[in-house]
Amino acid sequence: MSGFTIFAVAVVILGLAVIFAGVKVVPQGYMWTVERFGRYTRTLQPGLNLLIPFFDRVGHKLSMMETVLDIPEQEIITKDNAMAMVDGVVFYQIMDPRKAAYEIFGLDNAIVNLSMTNMRTVMGGMQLDELLGERERINAALLEVIDQATEPWGVKIKRIEAKKIDPNRDLVEAMASQMKAEREKRAAILTAEGQKEAEIREAEGRKQGQILDAEGMLEAARREAEAKERLAEAEAMATKVVSEAIKNGDKAAINYFLGQRYIDAVKEMAASPNAKVIYMPLEASNVIGSIGSIKQLFDENKTS
Repeated sequence: MSGFTIFAVAVVILGLAVIFAGVKVVPQGYMWTVERFGRYTRTLQPGLNLLIPFFDRVGHKLSMMETVLDIPEQEIITKDNAMAMVDGVVFYQIMDPRKAAYEIFGLDNAIVNLSMTNMRTVMGGMQLDELLGERERINAALLEVIDQATEPWGVKIKRIEAKKIDPNRDLVEAMASQMKAEREKRAAILTAEGQKEAEIREAEGRKQGQILDAEGMLEAARREAEAKERLAEAEAMATKVVSEAIKNGDKAAINYFLGQRYIDAVKEMAASPNAKVIYMPLEASNVIGSIGSIKQLFDENKTS
């Protein structure tokens, strides 16, 4: 092999090396930083990119996709001195590749440690009951604090979630006993309220019954008064008729008046519980005659 051939092969190999060193293909979802003599110059976008061989080199290959990081389990102490084991998950996305590459060393580790620290701060300032029942508020507070802290790194915190919040076993048993006591208390209150409602309804029923009884007695008294009033009117009318007949000298009217009184007296004697035997006077035939006179008197009043 001649020296020219060897030189030509070396030139071809060097040309290929230059081409491969100056041509870079960036995958979709990634961005690469370019450094010239160790200094950041620009960022390569997804696709085909050209570099100056031997002067430019790829510094950092950064994923621009949303990334998930697990926050390790840690023990926290709440505001009311209760202990709980918590962990979480954080979702972030790089917005500025230059800052993410050169403003912070070990981005993932920094975000994890920052999240752990702020979880202790936020959750440690809450009561245990709040910690267990207000996860949305916890997540919102963590998101606000961590997103603000990572902004200089060119990172956007999308979401942060507290996955597990496990109080101490003794606290769990105490909370279970407390919940049981609360349920029993509510049941006793509901039972007492039910009995109270039943007693109130029963009292209302008695009240309505008494009102109806009083209204019935009032109605009966009113009707009895009306009946007595009509009876009195009838007796007054009869007395008036008899009086007019006596005034006119009608003996039949006198017989009617005496017979009426006689019959009333006999009726009272017969109604007495002590009356066993009733003695009729000898003049009973005259009374019977008086009854006939009464009939004649009323017949005459009808015809008149």
